[in-house]
Amino acid sequence: MNKNKFIVLAKDVINLEIKALQKLRKSINRSFNDAVVKIANCQSKVILCGVGKSGLIASKIAATLASVGTPSFSLAASEASHGDLGMISKKDVLILISYSGKTNELKNIIQYANRNKIYLIGIVSKQDSILYKASDTKLLIPQVVEAAGIVPTASTTSQLALGDALAIASMNYKKFGKLDFKKLHPSGSLGAQLKTVEDIMIKGKKIPFVNENLRMSKALKILTEKKLGILIVRNKEREISGIITDGQIRRFSEKNLDFHLLPVKNIMTKKPITIDRNELAAKALSLMNSKKITSLIVNSKKKPKNAIGVVHVHTILQSNIS
Repeated sequence: MNKNKFIVLAKDVINLEIKALQKLRKSINRSFNDAVVKIANCQSKVILCGVGKSGLIASKIAATLASVGTPSFSLAASEASHGDLGMISKKDVLILISYSGKTNELKNIIQYANRNKIYLIGIVSKQDSILYKASDTKLLIPQVVEAAGIVPTASTTSQLALGDALAIASMNYKKFGKLDFKKLHPSGSLGAQLKTVEDIMIKGKKIPFVNENLRMSKALKILTEKKLGILIVRNKEREISGIITDGQIRRFSEKNLDFHLLPVKNIMTKKPITIDRNELAAKALSLMNSKKITSLIVNSKKKPKNAIGVVHVHTILQSNIS
């Protein structure tokens, strides 16, 4: 048996799918815009349905839409005619997926949607089909050559790609950002990468605040007590005026034996680097690496002169953020 035969076969299948996607890209028109606006403005649920392989694609698209802020689920076409049509309400948007558009299992759903004036988006390849004719918005997928001539491959790849495009475009329309995405993905490595500085910062009584006129002898006690290796220096208005690190203290003490008698403001570094509470923790880590520091003062855009926390490199790494 020639093992290279399977490598050639694999490349042939992938080439068929690439060609299908290229045809799909060229076919995108204003109907796509109409579908995006309708999905993004849906006041209820977006329901997807298909039969066979198209049904599996419907489930994946529904999951993607839900993950980017559009309430969505997939409906089994075989169950729809046995009571599950009751899941579809007049405020929903219904997306039916079928290559031929003539699948028997979809006919009852199409009739139900039309009868109840439920907005119907059809993802279909045949213009003479009942699905194409009945759809309010018609997303026509170009007809393609399938692998082995009959196996749904290139067509389902096109359906999936179109569904992904609808989800991302809807996300963009609604200005669904990283913080919104984080709320729906709190766990796992993705959740870790979407954590904000505020999620992991040290706050409250654990923050090592000192007044700029405090003597270093007393400031050292706070440094030891808080165990962060830094002191955040504030003026009488409690605004950030500087920062002191344990490294600074060591270097200064070598040059000045009486440094413990000096006020904090004589030793501090003015205009310390800060980061907004809503920035991603990953950005904080990148900033620390570029500046070769281990801590950042956390503030907010509304009150940039007020420290509300400290983020330390160890805390970030312990949160599996890289």
